[in-house]
Amino acid sequence: MPDAPSPRFATALAVEAYKLRRSLALLLAAVAPLLIAVFMFFNVLRMKHPVSWETMLQTSAGIWAFFMLPMSVTAFTALVAHTEHGPRAWDHLRALPLPRWHLHAAKAVCVLGVVAAMSLLLALLSTLAVQAAGWWKPALAATGTPDLAGYLALLARIFLAAWLLVAVQLWIALRYASFVPALATGIGGTFVAVVATSAKIGLVLPWQIPVNMLAADPARAQLALALGSLGGCAAFALMLWRLGRREALA
Repeated sequence: MPDAPSPRFATALAVEAYKLRRSLALLLAAVAPLLIAVFMFFNVLRMKHPVSWETMLQTSAGIWAFFMLPMSVTAFTALVAHTEHGPRAWDHLRALPLPRWHLHAAKAVCVLGVVAAMSLLLALLSTLAVQAAGWWKPALAATGTPDLAGYLALLARIFLAAWLLVAVQLWIALRYASFVPALATGIGGTFVAVVATSAKIGLVLPWQIPVNMLAADPARAQLALALGSLGGCAAFALMLWRLGRREALA
């Protein structure tokens, strides 16, 4: 009987996950949601009147989508790519007997997995922060009942809409050995998204697409979700094809 096919991609994925556990990237993944939760805690304490749970959770999601998510993705993808760029390990990895796209696809899956985990951690920490602030000052406790299902659904849409952003940042980080191109692109994209919030280009700008999930116009939110998720899938596929054809990454 013929031997079963070797699970080479599963192995590449496991190796990538192991490298993540030994890097500072996971520390960044934990700190970003924590910073938002700390802000939420002190923001409740400084208020003069209590506000609703809906408002507080929307604020948390807005900070995440508007600023912390694009900046975290910028830094995280740069750190993940530097795992190979730093010791100049790409030549060795690309000589291994497995399809080259496995190497880059494993990184993409790990990055998306960590961003999803960050979204879940944000949901947990933000909810606990608002609850803790209410315990600390009962007069300022959030009113109403938290719609956790709706909040998680919103964060899930933000995550899917961020796929194009993740693909662009990861592609640049893997393509260039220097930190500078990836960081400059991420900082510049986030800056444009912040200062040109209402501009028409915001609908297709990868760094602004996630925040469009909070748009009052449902049509704009649905279009942004499609552009972010489907455009991200297309960008990932193109990234794997282009990087797989290169003889060297530098």
